[in-house]
Amino acid sequence: MESLQIPYKDTGYFSKIMLDYLEEKESIKPFYNRFPSIENFEAQIEEKSQSYSNATRKTLVNALENQYQKIDISKETQQNIENLVLSTTFTITTGHQLNLFSGPLYFLYKIVSVINLCKQLKQTYPKHNFVPIYWMASEDHDFEEIQYFNFNATKVSWKREASGAVGRLNTQGLDEVYEQFSALLNSSDYANELRDLFKKAYLEHSNLTEASRYLVNALFGKYGLVVVDGDDKDLKYLFKPYALQELEEQTSFKNVTKTNVELENSDYNIQVNPREINLFYIGDGFRERIVKENSVYKVLNTDLHFSSAEELFKNSDKLEFVSGNALLRPLYQEVILPNLCYIGGGGELAYWMQLKSTFASFNVPFPVLLLRNSALLVSEKQQQKATKLGLDLQDFFLSQNDLIKKKVNELSTVNFDFESKRNQLVKTFKELEDLTNQTDKSFIGAVKAQQVKQLKGLDILEKRLLKAEKKKMYELVTRIEILQNDLFPNHSLEERQRNFSDYYQEYGSKIIDLLLKKLNPIPLKFTVVKL
Repeated sequence: MESLQIPYKDTGYFSKIMLDYLEEKESIKPFYNRFPSIENFEAQIEEKSQSYSNATRKTLVNALENQYQKIDISKETQQNIENLVLSTTFTITTGHQLNLFSGPLYFLYKIVSVINLCKQLKQTYPKHNFVPIYWMASEDHDFEEIQYFNFNATKVSWKREASGAVGRLNTQGLDEVYEQFSALLNSSDYANELRDLFKKAYLEHSNLTEASRYLVNALFGKYGLVVVDGDDKDLKYLFKPYALQELEEQTSFKNVTKTNVELENSDYNIQVNPREINLFYIGDGFRERIVKENSVYKVLNTDLHFSSAEELFKNSDKLEFVSGNALLRPLYQEVILPNLCYIGGGGELAYWMQLKSTFASFNVPFPVLLLRNSALLVSEKQQQKATKLGLDLQDFFLSQNDLIKKKVNELSTVNFDFESKRNQLVKTFKELEDLTNQTDKSFIGAVKAQQVKQLKGLDILEKRLLKAEKKKMYELVTRIEILQNDLFPNHSLEERQRNFSDYYQEYGSKIIDLLLKKLNPIPLKFTVVKL
């Protein structure tokens, strides 16, 4: 069971901003604090130590003990929670939406990344404790994004009406989802484990937060993972000074707006555009934006209004109704956790990079940002098929057209080098252009037009020849297409298309042990895991 590591830039699936980050290019350095190397964590530990108080630690531990009251807890997780009260304990965090039955496969890769990084840090800094954290996005209100998962090429959906924070949703209707999922599973012992896991998580808990906590704890509790629900009134009370500053000064809007301009000037895409106030108000069945009109704060689509920021909190000792959007949720997380590093996907880290100056304005340390592990899981049968086709696994990261073109050209008996002809043609027209410059410059346009026409003609001829050769090799081409479509469903990374249950049904919990063994968060490379 070997693994193959591929530079992210060679996969074709990662954005410019992430590739520049991984290469530590100068253009991206203004948007992050410290690069994720093991040695850089020493300074990160020192910086976080100076800003995180013992009082906050006690509040965090008390909140976690309350959150874990209703489920059995492993001794490893219990010990990690207790260690959080110590000034020598720090966290490594990832977060994810409350997708039904965990959603895409990369959910596992995120958590594996935090667990493995904690192990690496403990080896380097043995006097400190490092706790892996999974942050539940229980306050999110985009139900459409989380109401399904894919299993065995079938979309398993939770069909119901929903509004407000998803973590507060009751689990009504999930018995029907269980029946649908159960019918798709085979009769193996591992399949029965999945049935039992879904049933205990979603049919024996009253809301989506409790169900998700149970699921994640069942899968990763023995590795000491701590699940945090940010929709907690005691934890939100710690956020009050920052919420007040946001309401009164629109801090994140001012900073992110400026940063966005700087990102665009550096030719990077913007992930999230800020609102003037980046806070929501959560009530029963709703999560609505807080806006300021003249001098009055209002909650959109409700009758709620307040004459000042302080009045928002006047009748409540706690802040269970306050919720940050995508731009303030990271700040909230870093305020309440002794966190050193956030691990996320490329899109997540891109919007974190919009926030460095915002963190500085709130006087909160900006964490190390680490791209989560990405992987392709390849069965022995798939490996054998690739070998018979005379292809390396890395070849399958090419676009389907380029992959087939490569193989067809390799086997074709027609030897005609179109690329060299293109180069010759470009050289010839360059000579003609130089000659025209010396005689009559008015013909330069005609020369360039003719060059475009001739190159286009070569492209057409090459495509026709390739089409003819592909027709001759129809069986081979079909086998390549089938295998690549299996490895990359919907021409995408499988980690975005499949659910962990596709592999759990065959391998059981051994698939998680294998991922923990094979996925190394540092160095930063894509991993092909051979099963």
